[in-house]
Amino acid sequence: MTNPCNVAMEILGMLIGMGGWFCSLAATIMPQWLSLSTELFTLESHEQGLWESCVFHEVIGTECRPYDTLLGLNQMWMLARVLICLSDATCLLGLLLAIPAMSQINCCKSEEGRRTKRGLKITAAVFLCIAGMLVLTAISYVAHHIVMKFFDESTPQVLPRSEFGDALFIGWSAALLDIVAGILLFSSCTDSRYREANLVYHHQRQEIRTVDGSRKRTEYV
Repeated sequence: MTNPCNVAMEILGMLIGMGGWFCSLAATIMPQWLSLSTELFTLESHEQGLWESCVFHEVIGTECRPYDTLLGLNQMWMLARVLICLSDATCLLGLLLAIPAMSQINCCKSEEGRRTKRGLKITAAVFLCIAGMLVLTAISYVAHHIVMKFFDESTPQVLPRSEFGDALFIGWSAALLDIVAGILLFSSCTDSRYREANLVYHHQRQEIRTVDGSRKRTEYV
């Protein structure tokens, strides 16, 4: 019989993993990775993302322009692109592997099938944790670059300084959700059927006779 706690952890892990994937996908698309605002133009702000840069004006509206070149792109954005796209693909693959491994799916009822589902679930958990680490690396790398430029003393005070955009916080949330989902799926693999040893008691009858052979004693081992 399936453990209800394992079933609950499976469902919760899948839901959290899907939430992490959607957050990571949103951070990938959003242009609000880096925010620039000046005191001279209070109505205008600049946003930069992985694929485009935007200008937000309270009167005119929003105007976005994709980057013109790929080879001439900043190294920070190029590395963040690669890591965040790998994270999206790895997280999606982990979720797809976790679906047939769930206990609610009526397949692989044999002992070998249960081992296969357990292996798929462990693999999905590893993929989700890797996806969380990838998106965490991408977001943290961009955040570190923003912090270094913000506290750069060589930059004049009159120039705008970059700050964290909303996409960074969504990316950090995605990393946390992916790792938590992987831990939950891995924890749901612990089943007493695989951990408990089968203790077999062998009853052996042994007769011990005294020296004179008149008395007999029976022992059970």
